[in-house]
Amino acid sequence: VIGRAERGREAITYTRQVIHDGGIVAIKGIGGFHLCCDATNEDAVKKVYELKHREDSKAMLVLLDDVGKLASYVTVPDIAYDLLEVNDKPMTVIYPGAKNMAKNLIATDGTIGIRITSEAFTKALLYRFHRPIVSTSANISGEPSPKCFAEISDAVKAAVDHVVDYRQGETANPA
Repeated sequence: VIGRAERGREAITYTRQVIHDGGIVAIKGIGGFHLCCDATNEDAVKKVYELKHREDSKAMLVLLDDVGKLASYVTVPDIAYDLLEVNDKPMTVIYPGAKNMAKNLIATDGTIGIRITSEAFTKALLYRFHRPIVSTSANISGEPSPKCFAEISDAVKAAVDHVVDYRQGETANPA
């Protein structure tokens, strides 16, 4: 549903519920618009792969809101904590020993890419959701990644369960 006039907590609550119910949402994040779903729900992850016309052997990024949650989902080498502590830009780390996530999200070697988000809306959503979410560009595989709402194809807009109103009007791409 596009155009829902949510603000603040209402937007987060509504988006959280859609994801909780296995839905796919489009959210403006760092780098453009992304499709997001519950990273622990195999059916939701499958829907994202199908929407994107993407082979399920191709990895998708997972977001968390806090470094302290990593150990619940992966084996965290000490060096990863060191990197995350000094990093000041968005960084995805490929971790071994993925667990407690949708099996169709985990690579055949047991790894998964996770980013600790600093984007305000997504961070607040993750805090309220209490689980990781998938984040992948809001496009059909092979098409350009949308940097703003106007660049999302009609097919993708029609296929998602919700487009978050937050930052829809932006045409520039600030972090």
